[in-house]
Amino acid sequence: MKYLVTGLGNVGDEYHDTRHNIGFTILDALARSSNIAFSDMRYGALCEYRFKGRLFVLLKPGTYVNLSGKAVNYWMQKESILPENLLVLLDDLSLPFGTIRLRSKGGDGGHNGLTSIIETIGHQHFARLRFGIGSDFQYGMQVDHVLGKWNKDEAEKLPERISLCHDIIRSFGTAGVAKTMNAYNNQ
Repeated sequence: MKYLVTGLGNVGDEYHDTRHNIGFTILDALARSSNIAFSDMRYGALCEYRFKGRLFVLLKPGTYVNLSGKAVNYWMQKESILPENLLVLLDDLSLPFGTIRLRSKGGDGGHNGLTSIIETIGHQHFARLRFGIGSDFQYGMQVDHVLGKWNKDEAEKLPERISLCHDIIRSFGTAGVAKTMNAYNNQ
């Protein structure tokens, strides 16, 4: 079985370790812990991760978050990935920091990256792993919060939450989305 796991984020040093780049951060940590490296390819950086007979194509789109659909669609076609084998990792303002929610399908929830993917592939029937970044910011400061760096408390808790995301990715490929949601959505 082959899966496409796409972490949403923006390319560039100014976006490194920002809340909006949690998708990239999760995939970078998985690659490091597995001794694999990303290679620059068309529309993004890719590497292959193998676990229990499954092949996970890890994608960090190079198209910026708001245009992620172009990269996702291209690599779904190129790698012959079924929609049910697509998992998108993204930040979510509506969830408290570190809260993780896996869904098998759904709308964009106001996330421009999901909007782009839904519009480009033509449906919303794909899994998404939402990582809560919280909404602890003053009115009008949403962009600064989303594009801001993790505070000290968040940075200390981040490794454990990222490790949990790795468990969810592996479970998604081995146990399926429904069992994975039941097992992990309350942690």
